[in-house]
Amino acid sequence: MTRSTVRILFTSAGRRVELTRCFRRAAEALGLRAEIHACDFYPDLSAACLDADRAFAVPRCTDPAYVEHLLDHCRRERIDLLVPTIDTELEALALTRDSFAAAGTRVHISDPETVAIVRDKARTIAVLGEAGVPVPRSAPAEHVRVAPGEWRWPAFVKPVGGSASRGIGVLEGPEDIALAYAEPMLVQELLRGPEYTVNMYIDAAGRMLSAIPHRRLTVRAGEVEKGRTTRDPRFVAIAAGIAAALPGARGVLCFQLIDDPDRGPCVFEINARFGGGYPLADHAGGRYAESLLAGFAGLPECATQDWREDVTMLRYDAAVFHG
Repeated sequence: MTRSTVRILFTSAGRRVELTRCFRRAAEALGLRAEIHACDFYPDLSAACLDADRAFAVPRCTDPAYVEHLLDHCRRERIDLLVPTIDTELEALALTRDSFAAAGTRVHISDPETVAIVRDKARTIAVLGEAGVPVPRSAPAEHVRVAPGEWRWPAFVKPVGGSASRGIGVLEGPEDIALAYAEPMLVQELLRGPEYTVNMYIDAAGRMLSAIPHRRLTVRAGEVEKGRTTRDPRFVAIAAGIAAALPGARGVLCFQLIDDPDRGPCVFEINARFGGGYPLADHAGGRYAESLLAGFAGLPECATQDWREDVTMLRYDAAVFHG
């Protein structure tokens, strides 16, 4: 990083304009200028790429050449920080973070074991449950199929490795379990009650500095559309339990829970990255993006619990024009 400019690359940037602008404001608060780089499979069709200072095309993140394309850009453009935005690229980036470090680029990512756990929803439930974090009863679909009498119906089903609400559904009874699925599926007890996301920040020493819950008032395509920050000590305690259960977690993570009237709050999902609703935590005063950049400026990480409650985010459709 130069004295006045920090170069940040957002991968699979898509529509993450709000996230890139959080980093622009964070850099300004530190007396820096953020030079935003963004990439996507179709950068000309990505709002975040068109809003960035520099944008370029990459193969799909499942392509073996994906990481090398990113490394080439990081070396050539002297990228300081790489921020991934989707689950499917996390494993490859976690496994190659040392290569990026050798190029002078820090990848905002947890260690490979943590990423492997959170990318597998069955492992997530097992690891958290063993650590005492409240989770819903869960089992592979094929196990439930042979012992349906041991379950209460209806139940919930989702892909073990899914994201963005892909493939989720409600099973009204055991007869709804398919004889075969295209991918491994997990059945969980059906939780009822309000749903929350908790954005959390874990510093370089593994300490949780902040946890900011918001209620997901409405959701569109798996991301919060309307949300409101809320203080609940139960949710903060759960965040601390997750940090303890995942000692290799670093930086920003988020998790979802449902506050069931009978079971209490139960965690059903973790994302080891900035979630789509992070801008609400940022606006409420969490300072997570600023905390990541502070390390480059030789300053202490500054993510905080001094954030505002009852801050509401109402998203709407906006347009980016090109040409």
